[in-house]
Amino acid sequence: MNLPNSTLSKEFITFSKAEISSLLNKVQHVQFSMLCTTDGLEIAMASKQDWDNSSKIAAVSSSIMALISAFITEMHLDECKTIMLDTSNGKALLSTVPHPQFPSVIVVLAQKQVLLGELLYELKQTAQHFCAFQSLAA
Repeated sequence: MNLPNSTLSKEFITFSKAEISSLLNKVQHVQFSMLCTTDGLEIAMASKQDWDNSSKIAAVSSSIMALISAFITEMHLDECKTIMLDTSNGKALLSTVPHPQFPSVIVVLAQKQVLLGELLYELKQTAQHFCAFQSLAA
């Protein structure tokens, strides 16, 4: 499903920006957070530094989720909720948002010092907030 910003409601985009900014600021050592469509289009982004490649991050993130979903199916597991990439200098987490109208992916980049339990909790809370979103027009 292709949901460019022109077809997303203004209230969803505003809501998304607030939620993504909140996630960035709630957890110490988080440097970047984004909501993108399952097609890889950026909906909202918040960052503590300049990222000139956010559209590439959105595209790659959705591709990774699609590949992992195929892998999960082959392994006879249920739907993938969150993926964590642990590197020597930080962590990247991708989490699905199975909203019926706006299916999307949350992307978070954090420094290696991040407290994973806290980050996973806030990531899950944010995904639940997105799933609970209901457009006034709906």
